[in-house]
Amino acid sequence: MIALITSPEAWAALFTLTALEIVLGIDNVIFLSVVVSGIPPVQARRARQIGLALALVFRILLLSALVWLIGLTRAVVTVQEFAFSWRDIILIAGGLFLIAKATHEIHQEVEARDETRPAASSGAAFFKVIVEIIVIDVVFSLDSIITAIGMAQDLSIMVVAVVIACVVMYAASGPVGRFVAAHPTTKMLALAFLVLIGVALVADGFKFHIPRGYIYFAIAFSTAVEFFNVLARRNRSKGAGH
Repeated sequence: MIALITSPEAWAALFTLTALEIVLGIDNVIFLSVVVSGIPPVQARRARQIGLALALVFRILLLSALVWLIGLTRAVVTVQEFAFSWRDIILIAGGLFLIAKATHEIHQEVEARDETRPAASSGAAFFKVIVEIIVIDVVFSLDSIITAIGMAQDLSIMVVAVVIACVVMYAASGPVGRFVAAHPTTKMLALAFLVLIGVALVADGFKFHIPRGYIYFAIAFSTAVEFFNVLARRNRSKGAGH
């Protein structure tokens, strides 16, 4: 352990892996912000805490089962020219779940028929949100940890990087969630991001890798544009008030 603390290579690996894990955690934060936007604020806060705690637990458990996890990358099913591993199957299923969830939410937002349907009970809605968070946490954790294994060889470095990334995700999830809840147009943008991320996961499952840099650049650019739109609307409303 002392050798790791005094090793510049170990610190460089930790910094690089932590930055990557934080970037990969953007997917988690966006999903959390969307799914908790439909429940009361107190429950939303609790759901975010549970979701991020589970994300950390899943990542640590996967790291502690490295041999089993590496086995998930071996082909188990072959369909014509495609050989699928358990990792591929999980990524495809998770991507399809994201696409279906985001498409359903977009449909509800566009149709705006929430008021005419009987609302689900508070407890049932909270339970449904937790189940959805657990499902997607497994998918994102698997993708995150397999990436970590490819970048670092020391387990302690991976664990520290994952813990730091989860702390950053927790710090960011609250402000992002409140911003999405306060500005309905940003929810539509976040749902579009989830469709994009879902497509990328499905593509990964079929061995067609879409560089994440392109996706995160699109997210950053669109978010910046929407942020300026929000500022412009706020300034116009202030001007109309005078």
